[in-house]
Amino acid sequence: MKSLSKTMPALILALAAISPSWGQEASRPEAAILPLAVKTAASVPPAAGIQWVAIPGGKFMMGSDDAGPRHAVAVKSFEMAKTPVTNKQYKACVDAGACSPASCSGQPEGGVVRNGDAPVVCVTWSQAAAFSKWAGGRLPSEAQWEYAARSAGKNLKYPWGDKAADCTLAVGAGCAKEPAPVCSTPAGNTRQGLCDMAGNVWQWVQDSYHKTYVGAPSDGSAWEGPAGAHRMHRGGAWRGGADFADGARSGSRLGDDPGVHCNALGFRIVR
Repeated sequence: MKSLSKTMPALILALAAISPSWGQEASRPEAAILPLAVKTAASVPPAAGIQWVAIPGGKFMMGSDDAGPRHAVAVKSFEMAKTPVTNKQYKACVDAGACSPASCSGQPEGGVVRNGDAPVVCVTWSQAAAFSKWAGGRLPSEAQWEYAARSAGKNLKYPWGDKAADCTLAVGAGCAKEPAPVCSTPAGNTRQGLCDMAGNVWQWVQDSYHKTYVGAPSDGSAWEGPAGAHRMHRGGAWRGGADFADGARSGSRLGDDPGVHCNALGFRIVR
C-alpha cells in the first residue's frame, strides 16, 4: 500500500485541476475552517439574574364577579419570573444603556430605591417593556398573569388560596412603609413558587385597558388596542388603603395611563 505522504501530492494536483483556486485557498489558514454563524456574547439576551418558573398550560375561568364576564381561556405553557423585577436587576439594564432610570419625583413618599432586592417602582409601561425586551422576555398578558396568580388556573381567590390577605401572606397596606424585598412573604406564594403575585407592588401587563372582558381573546394572548389606550396592571401593593384585600385578589384589575410612574407600581416578565 502506498503511504499517504506519497499519494497526497497527486491528490492535491487532481483537486487543483478541478478548481484552480483550491490550492491557494487551502494555503490560507483562515480558509482552512469555515466560520460558523454563532451568537456573540453581546447578542445573547442577558440573564439579569431572572429566576424562571415553569407554568404548565391549561384552561381556566378568567375574571370575577366585579371583573367580568367570567370566561374560559386556554393558556399555553410559559415561564414567568419568580419575582417582580428588582432595583438591582433594573439598574443592570440602565447600566447597559438599554433602559432609562426609574423616576419617583413628585411621589408623596419620594424615591424608593434604597433596597436592591426590593421591586423596582416608578417605571412607566414603556420602561417595563424595554427591560422585558433587554432581558429576553416580554410583559405577560392579563390572561397569563391571572392564570399564574391562580396557581396555574385553580379556582382560588388569592395565590395561596381563599384565606383573606394579611401581612403574613402579602405586603399590603399597613404591612410596610415602602416596597419590601421580594419574596418576603413565602407563605403567600403560588403553588408553583411565584412570589408577590398579591401585594408589594402592582404589576404592569401587556394588555390595553378594556372595561369588561366582552370580546376578549380566549387563547391567552394580550388584548391590544385601541391606539393610545391605557394599560392594565395587576396584584395590589404595599400602599393603597383599606381596599388592599380586594385589590390583592387574583381576579382584580386596574387600568392606568401608560406614562404614569408610581412608587407602588412595578412589573415582572414572562417568556
